[in-house]
Amino acid sequence: MSASTINQKIWNMATVLYNDGVSNSDYLEQLTYLLFLKMADEYSKPPYNRPTGLPEDCRWECLADKSGAELFETYKKMLDKLGAQGGMLQEIFTGAQNKMSSPAILARVIQMIGAETWTAMSQDVKGDIYEGLLQRIAEDTKSGAGQYFTPRPLINTIVKCVQPKPEKTICENKTPYLIHFNGTAA
Repeated sequence: MSASTINQKIWNMATVLYNDGVSNSDYLEQLTYLLFLKMADEYSKPPYNRPTGLPEDCRWECLADKSGAELFETYKKMLDKLGAQGGMLQEIFTGAQNKMSSPAILARVIQMIGAETWTAMSQDVKGDIYEGLLQRIAEDTKSGAGQYFTPRPLINTIVKCVQPKPEKTICENKTPYLIHFNGTAA
């Protein structure tokens, strides 16, 4: 699947949330939580068979097989439990809230996400998806001026994952920028 096709699918999901009254920055967050759960599910199965660390009652299947008020309540409990889990899961899900107004909207977005195999996409496509959403948000709000600001919790999580050492330079070879770490979280 091409990057433009998947970007359009993601934008369709974002539009569903936006039409539900979810703000630009919030729909990015909402899609991220659900995509994380879906991709964790995919990585837990063949050919990967990776342990995800997700509690049994916080897995994608717990959402995919529910509807109505039960779906809404299950998702709320999952976000709360993951936010209290400890470790990286806590870093990602602390303070996470479902900002969708109805179980029908949540079910629709889950169906849209569930229709794709996200782990089969290259890292470049996933990066393009994120950049595409950020670009659209900036265009819609008319305040981005082409600049994207990384939220502080994400920066802190990246620093914990990468564990940079003072005076070391971190570089991703496909991007035109370098991140120089001076010993403090930027």
